[in-house]
Amino acid sequence: MTYQETLNWMFSQLPMYQNIGKTAFKKDLTNILAFAEELGNPEKKFKSIHVGGTNGKGSTSHMLASILQEAGYKVGLYTSPHLKSFTERIRLNGVEIPKEKVTSFIHKHKEFLEKQKLSFFEMTVGLAFDYFADENVDIAIIEVGLGGRLDSTNIITPEVSVITNIGLDHTQFLGETLPEIAFEKAGIIKNNIPVIIGEKQAEVVAVFKKKAEEHHSEIFFASDDQYPYKTDLLGDYQQKNTKTAVAAIQQLKGFQVSKEDIVNGLFNVVKNTNLKGRWQILQEYPKVIADTAHNKEGLEIVLQQLKKEKYNQLHIVLGVVSDKKLEEVLPLFPKSATYYFCKPDIPRGMLEKILQEATYKYHLTGDSFDSVNQAFETAKRRAGKEDVVYVGGSTFVVAEIL
Repeated sequence: MTYQETLNWMFSQLPMYQNIGKTAFKKDLTNILAFAEELGNPEKKFKSIHVGGTNGKGSTSHMLASILQEAGYKVGLYTSPHLKSFTERIRLNGVEIPKEKVTSFIHKHKEFLEKQKLSFFEMTVGLAFDYFADENVDIAIIEVGLGGRLDSTNIITPEVSVITNIGLDHTQFLGETLPEIAFEKAGIIKNNIPVIIGEKQAEVVAVFKKKAEEHHSEIFFASDDQYPYKTDLLGDYQQKNTKTAVAAIQQLKGFQVSKEDIVNGLFNVVKNTNLKGRWQILQEYPKVIADTAHNKEGLEIVLQQLKKEKYNQLHIVLGVVSDKKLEEVLPLFPKSATYYFCKPDIPRGMLEKILQEATYKYHLTGDSFDSVNQAFETAKRRAGKEDVVYVGGSTFVVAEIL
Protein backbone atom coordinates (compact mmCIF):
# COMPACT_ATOMS: atom_id res chain seq x y z
CA MET A 1 0.00 0.00 0.00
CA THR A 2 1.08 3.57 -0.64
CA TYR A 3 1.18 6.03 2.26
CA GLN A 4 -2.22 7.47 1.32
CA GLU A 5 -3.73 3.99 0.92
CA THR A 6 -2.32 3.10 4.34
CA LEU A 7 -3.94 6.15 5.94
CA ASN A 8 -7.24 5.44 4.20
CA TRP A 9 -7.15 1.90 5.55
CA MET A 10 -6.38 3.12 9.09
CA PHE A 11 -9.21 5.66 8.99
CA SER A 12 -11.67 3.03 7.77
CA GLN A 13 -11.05 0.32 10.36
CA LEU A 14 -12.82 1.36 13.52
CA PRO A 15 -13.53 4.97 12.57
CA MET A 16 -11.61 7.75 14.25
CA TYR A 17 -13.39 9.62 17.05
CA GLN A 18 -12.46 13.01 15.57
CA ASN A 19 -14.52 12.24 12.47
CA ILE A 20 -17.64 10.53 13.77
CA GLY A 21 -17.71 11.04 17.53
CA LYS A 22 -19.28 8.81 20.14
CA THR A 23 -19.56 5.55 18.20
CA ALA A 24 -15.77 5.39 17.78
CA PHE A 25 -15.07 5.59 21.52
CA LYS A 26 -13.61 2.45 23.12
CA LYS A 27 -14.41 1.71 26.76
CA ASP A 28 -11.46 -0.39 27.90
CA LEU A 29 -7.72 -0.98 27.37
CA THR A 30 -7.98 -4.60 26.17
CA ASN A 31 -6.99 -3.88 22.58
CA ILE A 32 -4.06 -1.59 23.28
CA LEU A 33 -2.67 -4.00 25.89
CA ALA A 34 -2.86 -6.86 23.40
CA PHE A 35 -1.19 -4.73 20.74
CA ALA A 36 1.56 -3.62 23.13
CA GLU A 37 2.29 -7.27 23.91
CA GLU A 38 2.38 -8.06 20.19
CA LEU A 39 4.94 -5.26 19.75
CA GLY A 40 7.10 -6.45 22.65
CA ASN A 41 5.82 -3.81 25.09
CA PRO A 42 7.64 -0.79 23.63
CA GLU A 43 6.04 1.49 26.26
CA LYS A 44 8.38 -0.07 28.83
CA LYS A 45 11.51 0.80 26.83
CA PHE A 46 11.50 4.60 27.20
CA LYS A 47 10.85 7.15 29.92
CA SER A 48 7.86 9.44 29.59
CA ILE A 49 5.76 12.30 30.91
CA HIS A 50 1.99 11.79 30.63
CA VAL A 51 -0.10 14.92 30.00
CA GLY A 52 -3.89 15.02 30.38
CA GLY A 53 -6.55 17.63 31.11
CA THR A 54 -9.35 19.46 29.33
CA ASN A 55 -7.53 22.51 27.90
CA GLY A 56 -3.85 23.31 27.42
CA LYS A 57 -2.53 19.77 27.33
CA GLY A 58 -1.28 20.14 23.76
CA SER A 59 0.55 23.41 24.41
CA THR A 60 1.95 22.05 27.70
CA SER A 61 3.19 18.91 25.94
CA HIS A 62 4.97 20.98 23.30
CA MET A 63 6.52 23.21 25.99
CA LEU A 64 7.85 20.17 27.85
CA ALA A 65 9.32 18.73 24.65
CA SER A 66 10.95 22.06 23.78
CA ILE A 67 12.55 22.46 27.22
CA LEU A 68 13.97 18.93 27.16
CA GLN A 69 15.24 19.42 23.60
CA GLU A 70 17.04 22.59 24.76
CA ALA A 71 18.63 20.47 27.52
CA GLY A 72 20.09 18.23 24.80
CA TYR A 73 17.81 15.21 25.11
CA LYS A 74 16.33 13.11 22.33
CA VAL A 75 12.62 13.76 22.82
CA GLY A 76 9.60 11.95 21.43
CA LEU A 77 6.29 13.83 21.29
CA TYR A 78 2.90 12.21 20.80
CA THR A 79 -0.14 14.49 20.44
CA SER A 80 -3.60 14.42 18.86
CA PRO A 81 -5.48 15.30 16.78
CA HIS A 82 -3.38 16.45 13.84
CA LEU A 83 -4.15 19.67 11.99
CA LYS A 84 -2.91 19.01 8.45
CA SER A 85 -0.87 15.82 8.31
CA PHE A 86 -1.22 12.56 10.25
CA THR A 87 2.53 12.54 10.86
CA GLU A 88 2.19 15.63 13.12
CA ARG A 89 0.99 13.26 15.84
CA ILE A 90 4.39 11.58 16.24
CA ARG A 91 7.57 13.68 16.38
CA LEU A 92 11.18 13.22 17.29
CA ASN A 93 12.91 16.46 18.33
CA GLY A 94 10.19 18.31 16.43
CA VAL A 95 10.57 16.28 13.22
CA GLU A 96 7.48 14.34 12.13
CA ILE A 97 7.65 10.57 11.75
CA PRO A 98 8.65 9.63 8.15
CA LYS A 99 5.69 8.49 6.03
CA GLU A 100 7.51 5.27 5.10
CA LYS A 101 7.69 4.36 8.81
CA VAL A 102 3.89 4.60 9.02
CA THR A 103 3.43 2.49 5.89
CA SER A 104 5.90 -0.24 6.87
CA PHE A 105 4.52 -0.46 10.44
CA ILE A 106 0.93 -0.93 9.29
CA HIS A 107 1.96 -3.41 6.58
CA LYS A 108 3.91 -5.47 9.12
CA HIS A 109 1.06 -5.62 11.66
CA LYS A 110 -1.99 -5.43 9.39
CA GLU A 111 -3.12 -9.00 10.01
CA PHE A 112 -3.08 -8.51 13.78
CA LEU A 113 -4.80 -5.11 13.55
CA GLU A 114 -7.63 -6.56 11.47
CA LYS A 115 -8.05 -9.65 13.63
CA GLN A 116 -8.04 -7.65 16.88
CA LYS A 117 -10.27 -4.89 15.39
CA LEU A 118 -8.11 -2.05 16.67
CA SER A 119 -9.38 1.51 16.36
CA PHE A 120 -7.54 4.24 14.49
CA PHE A 121 -6.38 5.76 17.79
CA GLU A 122 -5.20 2.45 19.27
CA MET A 123 -3.06 1.58 16.26
CA THR A 124 -1.65 5.13 16.22
CA VAL A 125 -0.64 4.89 19.89
CA GLY A 126 1.04 1.54 19.18
CA LEU A 127 2.89 3.09 16.23
CA ALA A 128 4.10 6.00 18.36
CA PHE A 129 5.33 3.81 21.21
CA ASP A 130 7.06 1.42 18.80
CA TYR A 131 8.74 4.32 17.00
CA PHE A 132 9.99 5.94 20.21
CA ALA A 133 11.37 2.61 21.45
CA ASP A 134 13.11 1.90 18.13
CA GLU A 135 14.60 5.40 18.09
CA ASN A 136 15.82 4.97 21.67
CA VAL A 137 14.47 8.32 22.85
CA ASP A 138 15.67 9.68 26.17
CA ILE A 139 12.10 10.62 27.06
CA ALA A 140 8.72 10.93 25.35
CA ILE A 141 5.96 13.42 26.09
CA ILE A 142 2.67 11.57 25.70
CA GLU A 143 -0.56 13.56 25.44
CA VAL A 144 -3.79 11.85 26.50
CA GLY A 145 -6.29 11.53 23.67
CA LEU A 146 -9.57 11.63 25.58
CA GLY A 147 -10.23 11.36 29.32
CA GLY A 148 -7.41 9.47 30.99
CA ARG A 149 -8.42 6.32 32.85
CA LEU A 150 -9.53 4.46 29.71
CA ASP A 151 -7.38 6.30 27.18
CA SER A 152 -5.11 4.11 25.05
CA THR A 153 -2.05 6.05 26.17
CA ASN A 154 -2.70 5.01 29.78
CA ILE A 155 -0.56 1.88 29.61
CA ILE A 156 2.62 3.85 30.33
CA THR A 157 4.22 4.34 33.73
CA PRO A 158 5.56 7.89 33.41
CA GLU A 159 8.18 9.78 35.40
CA VAL A 160 5.61 12.53 36.05
CA SER A 161 1.85 12.74 35.48
CA VAL A 162 0.36 16.10 34.46
CA ILE A 163 -3.29 17.19 34.48
CA THR A 164 -3.69 20.74 33.20
CA ASN A 165 -7.28 21.53 34.27
CA ILE A 166 -10.84 20.25 34.22
CA GLY A 167 -13.71 21.55 32.10
CA LEU A 168 -17.04 20.31 30.79
CA ASP A 169 -15.93 18.66 27.57
CA HIS A 170 -16.78 15.21 26.15
CA THR A 171 -19.48 14.90 28.83
CA GLN A 172 -21.11 12.03 26.88
CA PHE A 173 -18.10 9.89 27.83
CA LEU A 174 -16.57 11.40 30.94
CA GLY A 175 -19.50 12.56 33.08
CA GLU A 176 -21.78 15.57 33.44
CA THR A 177 -20.04 17.23 36.40
CA LEU A 178 -16.51 18.51 36.99
CA PRO A 179 -15.80 15.95 39.76
CA GLU A 180 -16.94 13.10 37.49
CA ILE A 181 -14.67 14.33 34.69
CA ALA A 182 -11.82 14.88 37.16
CA PHE A 183 -12.15 11.24 38.28
CA GLU A 184 -11.63 10.09 34.67
CA LYS A 185 -8.69 12.46 34.12
CA ALA A 186 -7.16 11.37 37.46
CA GLY A 187 -6.95 7.85 36.05
CA ILE A 188 -3.45 8.66 34.77
CA ILE A 189 -2.14 9.04 38.34
CA LYS A 190 0.17 6.09 39.08
CA ASN A 191 1.71 4.59 42.22
CA ASN A 192 4.53 6.70 43.67
CA ILE A 193 4.66 8.93 40.57
CA PRO A 194 4.47 12.70 41.25
CA VAL A 195 1.43 14.42 39.75
CA ILE A 196 1.22 18.06 38.66
CA ILE A 197 -2.20 19.73 38.57
CA GLY A 198 -2.09 22.85 36.41
CA GLU A 199 -4.98 24.76 37.98
CA LYS A 200 -6.30 24.50 41.51
CA GLN A 201 -10.07 24.37 40.95
CA ALA A 202 -12.13 24.24 44.13
CA GLU A 203 -14.68 21.77 42.69
CA VAL A 204 -12.08 19.08 41.93
CA VAL A 205 -9.17 19.52 44.37
CA ALA A 206 -10.56 16.80 46.65
CA VAL A 207 -10.82 14.32 43.75
CA PHE A 208 -7.14 14.73 42.85
CA LYS A 209 -5.92 14.68 46.44
CA LYS A 210 -7.86 11.48 47.16
CA LYS A 211 -6.54 9.73 44.06
CA ALA A 212 -2.96 10.87 44.77
CA GLU A 213 -3.25 9.62 48.35
CA GLU A 214 -4.53 6.23 47.18
CA HIS A 215 -1.48 5.90 44.92
CA HIS A 216 1.02 7.35 47.43
CA SER A 217 1.83 10.03 44.88
CA GLU A 218 3.04 13.51 45.74
CA ILE A 219 0.71 16.16 44.34
CA PHE A 220 1.70 19.68 43.28
CA PHE A 221 -0.51 22.55 42.10
CA ALA A 222 1.33 24.59 39.45
CA SER A 223 -1.01 27.57 39.83
CA ASP A 224 0.46 28.16 43.31
CA ASP A 225 3.64 29.36 41.58
CA GLN A 226 3.57 33.17 41.37
CA TYR A 227 6.55 33.49 39.03
CA PRO A 228 5.61 34.59 35.47
CA TYR A 229 7.32 32.65 32.70
CA LYS A 230 7.61 33.96 29.14
CA THR A 231 6.95 31.93 26.01
CA ASP A 232 6.87 32.45 22.25
CA LEU A 233 3.34 31.00 22.19
CA LEU A 234 1.04 34.00 21.91
CA GLY A 235 -1.96 34.56 24.17
CA ASP A 236 -2.01 35.47 27.85
CA TYR A 237 -3.67 32.14 28.60
CA GLN A 238 -0.35 30.37 27.92
CA GLN A 239 0.88 31.64 31.32
CA LYS A 240 -1.00 28.79 33.00
CA ASN A 241 0.59 26.26 30.68
CA THR A 242 4.12 27.60 31.25
CA LYS A 243 3.71 27.18 35.02
CA THR A 244 2.43 23.64 34.52
CA ALA A 245 5.33 22.69 32.25
CA VAL A 246 7.94 24.16 34.61
CA ALA A 247 6.39 22.40 37.62
CA ALA A 248 6.59 19.09 35.73
CA ILE A 249 10.25 19.65 34.82
CA GLN A 250 11.03 20.44 38.46
CA GLN A 251 9.64 17.06 39.52
CA LEU A 252 11.42 15.14 36.77
CA LYS A 253 14.20 13.06 38.33
CA GLY A 254 17.34 11.89 36.55
CA PHE A 255 17.42 14.63 33.92
CA GLN A 256 19.71 17.65 33.96
CA VAL A 257 17.68 20.71 32.99
CA SER A 258 19.04 24.18 33.78
CA LYS A 259 17.11 27.42 34.27
CA GLU A 260 18.56 28.53 30.95
CA ASP A 261 17.14 25.41 29.28
CA ILE A 262 13.72 26.23 30.72
CA VAL A 263 13.88 29.86 29.57
CA ASN A 264 15.12 28.92 26.07
CA GLY A 265 12.69 26.03 25.79
CA LEU A 266 9.67 28.21 26.57
CA PHE A 267 10.90 30.89 24.15
CA ASN A 268 11.42 28.46 21.26
CA VAL A 269 8.40 26.15 21.38
CA VAL A 270 7.31 26.84 17.80
CA LYS A 271 10.84 26.49 16.40
CA ASN A 272 11.65 23.35 18.39
CA THR A 273 8.36 21.48 18.03
CA ASN A 274 6.56 23.15 15.09
CA LEU A 275 3.37 23.72 17.08
CA LYS A 276 0.51 25.26 15.10
CA GLY A 277 -2.96 26.61 15.76
CA ARG A 278 -2.53 28.22 19.20
CA TRP A 279 -3.30 31.94 18.83
CA GLN A 280 -1.46 31.71 15.53
CA ILE A 281 -1.20 35.01 13.68
CA LEU A 282 -1.36 34.19 9.99
CA GLN A 283 -1.02 37.74 8.59
CA GLU A 284 -1.26 41.43 9.41
CA TYR A 285 -3.46 44.08 7.72
CA PRO A 286 -5.99 42.71 8.22
CA LYS A 287 -4.74 40.75 11.20
CA VAL A 288 -5.78 37.10 10.94
CA ILE A 289 -5.73 34.97 14.11
CA ALA A 290 -6.44 31.23 14.25
CA ASP A 291 -6.98 29.28 17.46
CA THR A 292 -8.11 25.70 18.04
CA ALA A 293 -10.01 26.40 21.30
CA HIS A 294 -13.33 24.61 20.97
CA ASN A 295 -14.94 24.06 24.38
CA LYS A 296 -16.48 26.47 26.88
CA GLU A 297 -13.41 26.89 29.09
CA GLY A 298 -10.98 27.23 26.18
CA LEU A 299 -13.17 29.68 24.29
CA GLU A 300 -13.74 31.82 27.40
CA ILE A 301 -10.00 32.34 27.68
CA VAL A 302 -9.38 32.92 23.97
CA LEU A 303 -12.30 35.32 23.52
CA GLN A 304 -11.07 37.32 26.52
CA GLN A 305 -7.75 37.56 24.69
CA LEU A 306 -9.59 38.70 21.57
CA LYS A 307 -11.09 41.62 23.50
CA LYS A 308 -7.57 43.01 23.95
CA GLU A 309 -7.07 43.35 20.19
CA LYS A 310 -7.50 46.78 18.60
CA TYR A 311 -9.58 46.86 15.42
CA ASN A 312 -12.25 48.78 13.52
CA GLN A 313 -14.36 45.67 12.91
CA LEU A 314 -14.12 42.04 14.08
CA HIS A 315 -14.84 39.23 11.61
CA ILE A 316 -15.29 35.69 12.98
CA VAL A 317 -15.11 32.56 10.81
CA LEU A 318 -16.96 30.00 12.91
CA GLY A 319 -17.60 26.29 12.55
CA VAL A 320 -18.23 23.54 15.12
CA VAL A 321 -18.83 19.79 15.38
CA SER A 322 -22.37 18.44 15.60
CA ASP A 323 -22.17 17.24 19.22
CA LYS A 324 -21.09 20.67 20.50
CA LYS A 325 -23.35 22.09 23.23
CA LEU A 326 -24.13 25.37 21.52
CA GLU A 327 -25.99 26.78 24.53
CA GLU A 328 -22.66 26.72 26.41
CA VAL A 329 -20.39 28.27 23.78
CA LEU A 330 -22.47 30.66 21.66
CA PRO A 331 -23.24 33.11 24.52
CA LEU A 332 -19.47 33.66 24.82
CA PHE A 333 -19.11 35.19 21.35
CA PRO A 334 -19.30 38.98 20.83
CA LYS A 335 -22.54 40.30 19.33
CA SER A 336 -20.73 43.16 17.57
CA ALA A 337 -18.73 40.88 15.26
CA THR A 338 -19.61 39.92 11.69
CA TYR A 339 -19.90 36.14 11.37
CA TYR A 340 -19.06 33.70 8.59
CA PHE A 341 -20.64 30.34 9.46
CA CYS A 342 -19.21 27.18 7.91
CA LYS A 343 -19.06 23.39 8.30
CA PRO A 344 -15.71 21.66 8.87
CA ASP A 345 -15.14 19.05 6.17
CA ILE A 346 -15.68 15.94 8.32
CA PRO A 347 -18.80 13.78 8.81
CA ARG A 348 -19.06 15.07 12.38
CA GLY A 349 -19.14 18.73 11.30
CA MET A 350 -22.32 20.71 12.04
CA LEU A 351 -24.12 22.03 8.96
CA GLU A 352 -23.49 25.74 8.53
CA LYS A 353 -27.23 26.51 8.22
CA ILE A 354 -27.99 24.74 11.51
CA LEU A 355 -25.21 26.67 13.24
CA GLN A 356 -26.42 29.95 11.75
CA GLU A 357 -30.01 29.33 12.88
CA ALA A 358 -28.84 28.46 16.39
CA THR A 359 -27.01 31.79 16.68
CA TYR A 360 -30.13 33.94 16.11
CA LYS A 361 -31.23 33.72 19.76
CA TYR A 362 -27.77 34.96 20.81
CA HIS A 363 -27.95 37.89 18.34
CA LEU A 364 -24.93 36.79 16.30
CA THR A 365 -25.36 37.88 12.70
CA GLY A 366 -23.64 36.87 9.49
CA ASP A 367 -23.76 34.68 6.40
CA SER A 368 -23.33 30.94 5.95
CA PHE A 369 -20.92 29.38 3.44
CA ASP A 370 -20.55 26.00 1.77
CA SER A 371 -16.97 25.54 2.92
CA VAL A 372 -14.48 26.78 5.49
CA ASN A 373 -12.23 28.18 2.79
CA GLN A 374 -15.07 30.08 1.13
CA ALA A 375 -16.01 31.61 4.51
CA PHE A 376 -12.37 32.47 5.23
CA GLU A 377 -11.65 34.03 1.85
CA THR A 378 -14.85 36.10 2.04
CA ALA A 379 -13.95 37.33 5.52
CA LYS A 380 -10.48 38.39 4.38
CA ARG A 381 -11.90 40.10 1.29
CA ARG A 382 -14.48 42.07 3.27
CA ALA A 383 -12.11 43.02 6.09
CA GLY A 384 -10.41 46.40 6.08
CA LYS A 385 -6.71 46.81 6.86
CA GLU A 386 -7.43 47.81 10.46
CA ASP A 387 -9.85 44.93 11.05
CA VAL A 388 -9.26 41.56 12.73
CA VAL A 389 -10.32 38.18 11.34
CA TYR A 390 -10.58 35.39 13.93
CA VAL A 391 -10.90 31.76 12.80
CA GLY A 392 -12.03 29.12 15.27
CA GLY A 393 -14.71 27.10 17.02
CA SER A 394 -13.15 23.78 16.05
CA THR A 395 -9.73 22.24 15.50
CA PHE A 396 -10.96 21.15 12.08
CA VAL A 397 -11.89 24.66 10.97
CA VAL A 398 -8.37 25.86 11.80
CA ALA A 399 -6.85 22.82 10.07
CA GLU A 400 -8.57 23.68 6.81
CA ILE A 401 -7.20 27.21 6.60
CA LEU A 402 -3.61 26.52 7.70
